[in-house]
Amino acid sequence: MGTGSFDIGVRRIRVLNKEVHIYFLNGLCDTTFIIQLLKELVNVNDKEKNSNQAMQIIENRLVHQQVSPVKNLDESVDKLLSGLIIIFVEGEDSGISVDVRSYPGRQPEEPDTEKVIRGARDGYTENLIVNTALTRRRIRDERLRTEILQVGERSKTDICISYIKDVADPGLVDVIRNELNAINTDGLTMADKTIEEFIVKQGFNPYPLVRYTERPDVAANHLLEGHVVIMVDTSPSVIITPVTMFHHVQHAEEYRQAPAVGTLLRWTRFIGILASIFLLPLWFLMVLEPNIIPQAIDYIGPNKESNIPVVVQIFLADAGIEFLRMAAIHTPTPLSTAMGLIAAALIGQIAIDVGLFVPEVILYVAIAAIGTFATPSYELSAANKIARLFLLIVVAIFKVPGFVVGCTVYFLLLARIRSLNTPYLWPFLPFNPKAFWQIIVRTSVPGAKLRPSIVHPQNPHKQ
Repeated sequence: MGTGSFDIGVRRIRVLNKEVHIYFLNGLCDTTFIIQLLKELVNVNDKEKNSNQAMQIIENRLVHQQVSPVKNLDESVDKLLSGLIIIFVEGEDSGISVDVRSYPGRQPEEPDTEKVIRGARDGYTENLIVNTALTRRRIRDERLRTEILQVGERSKTDICISYIKDVADPGLVDVIRNELNAINTDGLTMADKTIEEFIVKQGFNPYPLVRYTERPDVAANHLLEGHVVIMVDTSPSVIITPVTMFHHVQHAEEYRQAPAVGTLLRWTRFIGILASIFLLPLWFLMVLEPNIIPQAIDYIGPNKESNIPVVVQIFLADAGIEFLRMAAIHTPTPLSTAMGLIAAALIGQIAIDVGLFVPEVILYVAIAAIGTFATPSYELSAANKIARLFLLIVVAIFKVPGFVVGCTVYFLLLARIRSLNTPYLWPFLPFNPKAFWQIIVRTSVPGAKLRPSIVHPQNPHKQ
């Protein structure tokens, strides 16, 4: 190990006439513990005289709950760079590690993307130990397993596989464990996203094959259903697998309200998601083919001609909303609000006045955008946007046949997606009446007595 890194510290002392080296990493170790351990080791000289048992005496004096031997230099370096203290004693062929890690990070707080009106306000952080504790606090079961392993030849990133032993499918756990152990890369720069790409082999499929959450209560609920949760150090998002498309359209707020209110919220969200995909292509089809418009709504369509084709207006307006979203992400919060008002009041209205857009284009693009933002999963909303653009293109080229064939192809592509051998459209395809009823209606918790069969739980009945 080189000596050019200022954050690697070493303290050399003599204990029982033997040279003792203590190595630690500044910033990842708690200085208070280091000082306390040094005091204990220095005091050994005043109370002990037998230098033949120096190793055993030193290990016995390390007043900490997590002390373990290290057998070789590679293991010592890995533990040192993970934030542990490493102690070497002169004349010994092994060392001692003491876990005094104190990673810098923030306190648990409510995730911005999964807010609820009523409910817990704590959320996962970038600290793996804190995340496992937040989960353990909600599931105090001795059968909850949290296996840890390291991935990345250079990064040595800590990854935790969490599951309930007598509920989760052992085959699923083995597959995930083997996939993680088979990862061969320098480091996990994007943390959980890199893990996802190695596990599910997504390729260019835009639809998410795992679910992300920053809420411990959501993760705990999935663990009790038989899912496996993967936590990656340095990431506040945990991976839930296996999942279907319908897992991405659920939100914790539905379960914090009465079943009737939760069902209303769920149906409203479904309508918003469907609008984000099909509303614009369907309206554009009616613009191109006015004869298919029912008489009751024959007012649909532009009232005046425009110099710019409608399809170009749609794409320009959609791109403009995407520009605003990106700008809002990179703009401080007080300024982003003002920027949104300027864009809505000035840019939108002026674009209509000068004839760049017709008002209906702005209306339907805005509704589709709101439906996109109403989608609980950001990954699913982005994939739905790609599907909407695909449908707009085929409608512009082939009109009615394009819309019919495009919707059919879209549905077939969703039907053939599998996440860790799990059908993406379950319980719609293959059809499971009881499970599908729980998708469209938020049933009460006492009435949901069975775990989802799609995860192949060992114990299908909730206790």
